[in-house]
Amino acid sequence: MLLAGALPPASAQPPPAAEVLPNSVPPALPPGTPPPRDTGAPDVPYEPTAKGCVGSDTKNELIEHMPWGQVHLNLEQAHRFATGKGVKIAIIDTGVDPRNPRFAGRVVPAGEYVSGNKNGADDCDGHGTEVAGVAAAARTEGDFVGAAPGATILAIRQTSDRFEFKGDATREKRASAGKVSTLAQAVVRAADQGAGVINISLTNCNTPKDFSADDRALQASIRYAVDVKNSVVVTAAGNLDAKAGCPMQNNNLDPANVNSVSSPAWFADDVLSVASIARSGAVSGFSVWGPWVSIAAPGEEIISVDPKGTGLTNANVKAEGVQKIQGTSFAAPYVAGITALVRERFPDLKARQVMNRLTATALHPGNVSGRDHKTGFGMVNPVAALTAVLPAESPGYQPPHPRELVTTVTPPPGLDEPPIIVALSGISIGFGLLMLTLLVRNAINRRRR
Repeated sequence: MLLAGALPPASAQPPPAAEVLPNSVPPALPPGTPPPRDTGAPDVPYEPTAKGCVGSDTKNELIEHMPWGQVHLNLEQAHRFATGKGVKIAIIDTGVDPRNPRFAGRVVPAGEYVSGNKNGADDCDGHGTEVAGVAAAARTEGDFVGAAPGATILAIRQTSDRFEFKGDATREKRASAGKVSTLAQAVVRAADQGAGVINISLTNCNTPKDFSADDRALQASIRYAVDVKNSVVVTAAGNLDAKAGCPMQNNNLDPANVNSVSSPAWFADDVLSVASIARSGAVSGFSVWGPWVSIAAPGEEIISVDPKGTGLTNANVKAEGVQKIQGTSFAAPYVAGITALVRERFPDLKARQVMNRLTATALHPGNVSGRDHKTGFGMVNPVAALTAVLPAESPGYQPPHPRELVTTVTPPPGLDEPPIIVALSGISIGFGLLMLTLLVRNAINRRRR
């Protein structure tokens, strides 16, 4: 760099050193950075892979037991206060198949960045439909119900493992559909269509790397959604998976310098990043830790709608075998649905106030700060989020100003000599009188003998 230009004069002051941030913190968004332009179309022509689309393997058998997560969150009680009616939840994922009766006509085609003309209302992978079921499926037969059964679902297909780009003369091939750049556009699209909640059960997770232009576009799109369009963005914290997720757990001694960075959860100031909790109450073994984690929700033993049938499912049949439905991908829609409940019950709250209400009423970890890097502020608490009175939401509320506390020990006052002299004199006279009394008593005793 010195060879590329003239050296400064000897008297010139050196420029101030740039602030070095820990790798757990993204660079700040420069003021005035615009969100990316939404093209509303794939960035490359994707084609179906040889895998084909998923099918239904449930044979429409009933699952009669209620999901433990639904019981643990006490959704039945929460739905006495709100169901999400009138609130739009954008599901940015692999699409949402609207044919399951539990969606009851509440799926709105809203965006397509993969292929075809169904505008998000097609799901070749099944993931997005299952996510939508956790967030907003209505109660039909049995006891299963989504977190916000009255909400409207905006279906936006942004990614798929069942499509590929074979490459061309100027662009490399891709084994699956979806880029950070189109995710940023999808966030803008969801916000512009009036989504009160945007659920992103997708993560771009890797070892820390340079901040790219696409990362900046995603950061700007989320800030636009939250502060301009008043949308709450809920995202998965990320799964520990060397092949398809985060390569390493953030269990190093310094939590500010992490082994894996999960985006968009990384943008902690602007999103609710959701970790997964197991039935035991412990954080799930696959849930990635990080200082950006905001809150937690059930992410194991998930039951949701059958993505290609009319019933429910608790597993997916893949080439690797039958796999349980689990992951932070499914913890996030629980929080997204509960966010919709809060937005219905408190329609005047801004997006950041809603985020604060959810974290303030969560079941905090048992430590001094009430937060940790595994579950954030703890398990989401729907009933408390819908009923608690928070002073910060009162008109004219002013946060208390911390007062300086005097912690130095007050030195002892100087010695007051006259009282001490008087006291010592009295002691001396008393002692003398005592000795004289003893001498007289001894003399009398001798004379008697």
